[in-house]
Amino acid sequence: MTHPARLSIGLIGAGRVGAVLAAALARAGHHIQAAYAVSDASRERAAALLPGVPLKDVPGVIDGADLVLLAVPDDALPELVSGLTATDTWQAGQIVVHTSGRYGADVLRPALGSHILPVAIHPAMTFTGTALDLGRLEDCAFGVTGPEALRPMAEALVVEMGGEPVWVAEGQRAAYHAALAHGSNHLVTLVAEAMEVLVAAGVEQPRAVLGPLARAALDNALRLGDAALTGPVARGDVSTVGTHLRELERISPEIRTTYVALARATAVRALESGRLQSAAAEPLLDTLADPEHQEPAS
Repeated sequence: MTHPARLSIGLIGAGRVGAVLAAALARAGHHIQAAYAVSDASRERAAALLPGVPLKDVPGVIDGADLVLLAVPDDALPELVSGLTATDTWQAGQIVVHTSGRYGADVLRPALGSHILPVAIHPAMTFTGTALDLGRLEDCAFGVTGPEALRPMAEALVVEMGGEPVWVAEGQRAAYHAALAHGSNHLVTLVAEAMEVLVAAGVEQPRAVLGPLARAALDNALRLGDAALTGPVARGDVSTVGTHLRELERISPEIRTTYVALARATAVRALESGRLQSAAAEPLLDTLADPEHQEPAS
């Protein structure tokens, strides 16, 4: 793949994502000409990851940049683009890249009258905002959306950062982002809740107990999909599930609610994939539908 010429880059938003991506582009040989950072944490992050890069106001960051990297929260992006367009801040021919997972290139449409080149490049990765993240970019997937003519350039930038470009159609951007949020953010909640219950069960090192199991389950799920399902829900063990519900009600009704929602979803997928028989699914789903359920008498 042909790499783009060395670019002068302006960074707007030195948060966990923006500072790391700018550092990755600098590592690839591009010049980070300026950055915009508001909070003390962002300023410290810029100093650590982008040493020597001056901090300027937004117009100063954009002025003279070949590429402007917008790394701001999803909800702030449309207003930022519109505001910069209204104040004639963009410069013709600039590549404007945003890192939002939610939006494609269409969110940059207000700036097209300024003759910018719009691209969405979103890393499918969780960030700490430290140099540790630079290693995590290796083989990280980046969701890329933009005009077909800009695809080679956008994909080349991703490759330069060490990532793997994945083309996402404009109309599928929200579904793409929902999948990533569901699979990563909710995974954190699930694991944190499981560790909380282990602590309540008297386990002193919950990470040591849950870690190998969770890593194996994730690996199996990625390789096998629904065929990786195991456990009492997939087997239709109504009595065991009932015991779980009773214990979780005692420990944390909120976690019990999560368990019920995921157990129902698991039962449906197990039923549809043929791993759970209809005869076993019906009493199981009845148990999960009853908020007052107690363990059945033996």
